[in-house]
Amino acid sequence: QVQLLETGGGLVQAGNSLRLSCATSVASGGTLESVAMAWFRQAPGKEREFVAASRRNGGTSYYADSVKDRFAIFRDNARKMVLLQMNRLKPEDTAVYYCAVADLSVPIAAVTTPNEYPYWGPGTQVTVSS
Repeated sequence: QVQLLETGGGLVQAGNSLRLSCATSVASGGTLESVAMAWFRQAPGKEREFVAASRRNGGTSYYADSVKDRFAIFRDNARKMVLLQMNRLKPEDTAVYYCAVADLSVPIAAVTTPNEYPYWGPGTQVTVSS
């Protein structure tokens, strides 16, 4: 069993930055270095959408076109966290952001699919004002 908790959300003006953190806890005491970890977001009245993913520690990262070159996903293995650095934020980035973890590394074609990730955090609100 994996438990996740996101922090770092808040209200920020457009053009500024935020860093989201997702603390992970594995019941077996194991690590998450070989599993896929991702961030998704959901704006009011919209479906949950993919933001960024890391298939495994040291592997390639993947991004939605809307956040490419502005957001970066990276892992802090020492602290068992996955982070999302968000730069040049826009009002359309306003959403609840969720951290998600898979049981294994996810195939490249499936990294954007929420159903590939059985473990989810409760989410953290990010609001970007214009």
